[in-house]
Amino acid sequence: MGVLSNKIDRDQLKPGDHIYSWRQAYIYAHHGIYVGEGMVIHFTRGSGQETGTGTILDRLFTSSSPLHNTCDILCPKCGDQKRSDGVICSCLDCFLSGYDLYLFEYGVSPALFLAEARGGTCTIASSDPTEDVVHRALFLLENGFGGYNVFKNNCEDFAIYCKTGLLVVTNIGVGRSGQAASCLAGASAVVFSPEIHDLWLWWPCIGRMWNVLC
Repeated sequence: MGVLSNKIDRDQLKPGDHIYSWRQAYIYAHHGIYVGEGMVIHFTRGSGQETGTGTILDRLFTSSSPLHNTCDILCPKCGDQKRSDGVICSCLDCFLSGYDLYLFEYGVSPALFLAEARGGTCTIASSDPTEDVVHRALFLLENGFGGYNVFKNNCEDFAIYCKTGLLVVTNIGVGRSGQAASCLAGASAVVFSPEIHDLWLWWPCIGRMWNVLC
């Protein structure tokens, strides 16, 4: 892992890992939290579309929910999730939907963070302990994470919150983490923890200003 690729094998997975897979020819990635026993908790808009900007970009940013699986056979673990939205739990096969598996990195050096070709793959922020990460994911599975929006409240924001307890705040609102910021050539942001109501000026979890959509 590192600058060139964060791709990993399934047998390397550990509970609490923030994982993702690139979709639509590397236009967009879908993120989730691996909770063990082959299951992933993730945030989706449902109906097979992980968009919600209300703009023409909705045609560009399609992601990967279990619905993009090329197999028409109903998954014995997940059942029919075609109409599911919000925070859902899927097996790893349905989450990946035939695409490759990648690990989002936490606590990377500023040099490595800046060297990444695009946002949405790593952050200088540190991950909380595994039990806290899994607890947040399970809590949000029961209680939700608000309405999906590709720029303001997306699957990457969900996974980052599970890992750190932090949300990304920009001048357009909560959210717009790495990959979305990359697409908009976003700059830095403010990150806050709703649990303690303090603010920090930070960069984690967002794209660099010179990032472009590859």
